[in-house]
Amino acid sequence: MKLRYKILGGLAAMLAAATIAFGLVLSHDSPCAEAPVLPVGTETMQAAAHRCYGPPDVVKLESIEKPTAIDDQVLVRVRAAAVNPLDWHYLRGEPLIMRLSTGFGAPEDGRLGVDFAGVVEAVGPQVTNFKPGDEVFGGRSGALAEYVVVSQSRNLLHKPANISFEQAGSVAIAGVTALQALRDRGRLQAGQRVLINGASGGVGTFAVQIARSMGAQVTGVCSGRNAELVRSLGADQVIDYTQTDFTEGEQRYDLIVDMVGNHALSRLERVLTEQGSVVIVGGPSSNRWIGPLSGALWAEMRAPFSSHEIGFMLAELKPADLQALADLMQNGQLTPVIDRSFPLVEVAEALRYLETGRARGKVVVTLD
Repeated sequence: MKLRYKILGGLAAMLAAATIAFGLVLSHDSPCAEAPVLPVGTETMQAAAHRCYGPPDVVKLESIEKPTAIDDQVLVRVRAAAVNPLDWHYLRGEPLIMRLSTGFGAPEDGRLGVDFAGVVEAVGPQVTNFKPGDEVFGGRSGALAEYVVVSQSRNLLHKPANISFEQAGSVAIAGVTALQALRDRGRLQAGQRVLINGASGGVGTFAVQIARSMGAQVTGVCSGRNAELVRSLGADQVIDYTQTDFTEGEQRYDLIVDMVGNHALSRLERVLTEQGSVVIVGGPSSNRWIGPLSGALWAEMRAPFSSHEIGFMLAELKPADLQALADLMQNGQLTPVIDRSFPLVEVAEALRYLETGRARGKVVVTLD
């Protein structure tokens, strides 16, 4: 019996030591490396990159090889690209669990940005849907750069003529997240009541307009300084969270889309209809190890024991969903809200402003 306890104790000690060692490896930040030297004669472009994890100050503009369009690829000269919370998560390498895929100590790929809009500069020989001079928008990793190359069958669409490059360059991640949260995960129907918690933010400003286009009765929750903005986007009711706690009210909602995570799930459930549901899109990042995933895990654990549907979602860029957003913009039912624009040389400032959490709508980086 004593031998068994000794063996179990030894295994427990080994597990604890391995866990500590893994944590130290995962949380280690390597010094910033220098950009690699390119061969003489390489055609280059400017791109935002970070060679280590850290605050926005570690982001630098680098000269990297300019991509070329081959096969079914389209080369786009970027005119505008948005920054998203996803970018500063990658920038800081937090939550730390991300580093299992992004790289230990330093990022394996230091490029930033996904959303972009621009003008087609060249196309590969198999491209039939686009030609040089076309105005386009979409999503592609490394979008904070002078050029991106995208397959014509991926997330690349013609830009609606009534939308500016800055507006179109802000759409991909936030717009698709809002659409999928409402339509796919929330299954919102015309006439239903939906509450958008965080209605003045990047995803929230899209969600208010999309929900309105779907025929829903929309309540937006934001600070008092943003109330008129949210009302102008089509919200039927606006609640100033600094004055009123919506979870204490008598109104019941068929769907709550939560971008903030400042209320316990039990409080959200209190104001749901009998068949109502909660879709969690974002939340606090105070947990350095798993960040917003802590809220997602709690939601998944609670869901089987709740009479309401509760779920966390991560958006997936799909051409069909970008087309749905393009149609709404073309029809005047969706207009991206731009808070501030920064030139590419000030991309660190754009990320720093985004991290404050006070942006009204989207923060965009522009390129001449």
